[in-house]
Amino acid sequence: MAMEIEVIQGDIVTANTEVIVNAANNEFWMGAGVAGAIKAAGGVVIEEEAMNKAPVMPGTAIATTAGKLPFSYVIHGAVMGQNLRTSSDLIRRTTIACLNLAEKLGVSSISFPAFGTGVGGFPVKACATIMIKAVRSYGTQVKKLQRVQFCLFDDVGHKVFMDTLRDIRAADQRV
Repeated sequence: MAMEIEVIQGDIVTANTEVIVNAANNEFWMGAGVAGAIKAAGGVVIEEEAMNKAPVMPGTAIATTAGKLPFSYVIHGAVMGQNLRTSSDLIRRTTIACLNLAEKLGVSSISFPAFGTGVGGFPVKACATIMIKAVRSYGTQVKKLQRVQFCLFDDVGHKVFMDTLRDIRAADQRV
């Protein structure tokens, strides 16, 4: 089964997928950025449920209900520890952990933010390359997941992810 990868611009809480991903710290308290938007739209119950499953090792993921949001779940990818910093390895491992959990939950579509590029300060271009390559390599083992979406809030992030996906696809065709 081929897995579709798409890049959209917008607010992840309005994504058209079964599941959305929160770029989280390993204690799952939800402050600003993507986490703050999810908490504001879905309710504090999402944060409370996530924090009850904490702490976890950075690079892993857990699922909670979606509160008032119309999703089956919110997957919380622990892409950073309490220092609120991330790395290439943590971004890659967390992306795969979220995909594994989505497969385990049996969902067909998932929407990711750009991991670690907000408070984590990670460069957007590097993030896009890591996350897209992780998703593409994962596609060979997928059973349920049919569509992976990257949802970027701002113009710059959207353009960087679009360009990166195009460049990776073009490089694959040249091989």
